[in-house]
Amino acid sequence: MAKRRGNSEGSIYKMQDGRWRAAVMVGWKISPDGKRTPDRKIFSAATRREVANDLSAALRDRDRGINIKPGKQTVGDFLAAWLEHTVKPSVRPKTYRSYEQMVRNHLSKTVPVNEWKDRELDAIPGMKDVPLSKLTLQRVQQFFNEKLTAGNSSALVRYLRVVLRVALNEALKGDLIVRNVAQLATPPKVEKRELSPFTPEQAARFLKAAMGHRLEALFTVGLAVGLRSGECSGLLWSDVDLDTGRITVRHTLQRVKHPGEKHGRLTLLPPKSEKSKRLIELPAKCVTSLKAHRERQKQECAFAGSRWVETGHVFTSTIGTPIDDRKILKDFNALVEAAKLPKQRFHDLRHACISLLGAQGVPLKVIAEIVGHSDIRLTQNVYQHVYSEAKRAAADTMDTLLTRMENGPEKPVATTVATNAASRSLQ
Repeated sequence: MAKRRGNSEGSIYKMQDGRWRAAVMVGWKISPDGKRTPDRKIFSAATRREVANDLSAALRDRDRGINIKPGKQTVGDFLAAWLEHTVKPSVRPKTYRSYEQMVRNHLSKTVPVNEWKDRELDAIPGMKDVPLSKLTLQRVQQFFNEKLTAGNSSALVRYLRVVLRVALNEALKGDLIVRNVAQLATPPKVEKRELSPFTPEQAARFLKAAMGHRLEALFTVGLAVGLRSGECSGLLWSDVDLDTGRITVRHTLQRVKHPGEKHGRLTLLPPKSEKSKRLIELPAKCVTSLKAHRERQKQECAFAGSRWVETGHVFTSTIGTPIDDRKILKDFNALVEAAKLPKQRFHDLRHACISLLGAQGVPLKVIAEIVGHSDIRLTQNVYQHVYSEAKRAAADTMDTLLTRMENGPEKPVATTVATNAASRSLQ
């Protein structure tokens, strides 16, 4: 007599329609009234051999700790829950907005179809209806390839892979999937953006263009000590000591959207990393510029009268309210254009700061502390631009030296030595 299988070993039986079925217990389902019923994973196929193979594979996976019945959750359902319960509480608002936009516009693509054209979105549907447990490497790779073919940049598709990989890591930890297919997918090649920070001559032209601008001090400080845009707008007068010529970076300003708000509000947050919290010694020019800015702000306060909102921010609107990245970038772009300089991002002022300090021989560790890099390798990557130029200058210097020696009036040293040696050997 054949030995009967236990609940944990599964069972195989033939159905009335002639097909075969296998079942294995994975746990218990508990109803609202507390009643427990077995929860089983079911396999069906035309032959006994097929269901037996499926059952054996499932038992092996279960013994390895893999959830063999992850449920019917879709990719869209999972990504929505991941954004709300994992991403939002754990990352900065700016990062959350970026992830949410990638999910909404691409990965799940919950934007109504009739709005795709107006929002300049491609015609590739998202993956929101794909069962999470059935999301395959082939499906994900096909999705990325279609996004590229539709005209999206390699950088965007690569970022979509990053967002999906981070999300699926959470699914992996929760036993909702067996492997992270986004991690296994091949990312598109992205041409590395070549850094072209301001040269000393270009930096001088930019500062000249900024002279008299109401945010002249912001651009001066941004270039001189490499403050990030949010660090500039988040700087408070209580963080500035003009007597000692020091500022303390304690905050960054970001727009945070709260429930019920359409656009969110500007909110002071901790800096990007622990290294970003720093005390900075200011050049004398920055101190002079900030003193002039404080006087200008007092005049604006008097002119605004009752409309002035006292926030304690160093850089504000004409009525005292904080300014955000968009306002800073708009004024920065206008100054770059007025100075007839190559187009730059505001963030490139940090690169210019690193390059200019490096060109003056300031040690990399000191530069990293000034700009608040969490890893000195980040500073090294930017400094490499200066290093390459220094190597070229060294080669040019050596070339000048060699040319001068070659064209000089004296007989070349090597020729003289060789001639004298030959004469001695003949004697």
